Amino acid sequence: AALRRTDVVLEVGPGTGNLTVKMLEKVKKVIACEIDPRLVGELQKRVQGTCLANKLEIKVGDVLKTDLPFFDACVANLPYQISSPFVFKLLLHRPFFRCAILMFQREFALRLVAKPGSKLYCRLSINTQLLARVDHLMKVGKNNFRPPPKVESSVVRIEPKNPPPPINFQEWDGLVRIAFVRKNKTLSAAFKSSAVEQLLDHNYRIHCSLHNTEIPENFKIAEKIQTVLKDTGYSEKRARSMDIDDFIRLLHGFNSEGIHFS
Repeated sequence: AALRRTDVVLEVGPGTGNLTVKMLEKVKKVIACEIDPRLVGELQKRVQGTCLANKLEIKVGDVLKTDLPFFDACVANLPYQISSPFVFKLLLHRPFFRCAILMFQREFALRLVAKPGSKLYCRLSINTQLLARVDHLMKVGKNNFRPPPKVESSVVRIEPKNPPPPINFQEWDGLVRIAFVRKNKTLSAAFKSSAVEQLLDHNYRIHCSLHNTEIPENFKIAEKIQTVLKDTGYSEKRARSMDIDDFIRLLHGFNSEGIHFS
């Protein structure tokens, strides 16, 4: 994490504080988020009466339901079950932080860094890589833990892109979600689902009423969707092999025809 003396560090799931204490010795302040009151007690006891006590702030509760404070870096051995929602909470957090060094279950970590065409490439991969630079730093075998868990782990570095790409993330995620529901299907097939057509038809009608655009009586959203896919050249493409630039072009193609995803 290359921590500095002036840093405020966010830690999630400090447990009994092994990592916390190491960081307190190096930085200005550690804000530790812990859901288990018993562990909070352990952590407080550990620093009580030492010069580190006044550098530690503990937030008790579920980090996913808490507003994150200002911090420079996030360093955490995360509870694995909150990996995905926590990554997005981090990436949409403002003001920007410098970097996050996080330990995840190995397969989740490999999804974060997966590239188009790889078996693990998914909505998580492309969304994370849109908003941040992600690097796999090292593997951590299960024998490093007591008791050993059933899964292998990995440490990942996440560095938010600052400034972020000029894209409405809700729109972007709406499009990517549809494309990756069946990532091996062609986009033409993925967009033929009746739920998708209903959603886009509803959004299109709102768009037209806001812009005083008349909708022809024989209008069919399905035809308009397929036209956009053909015109942008993505009709026969599959999500598993498309990169960020492909999805930006496709989103622009839909938006310029008044079709929105949020």
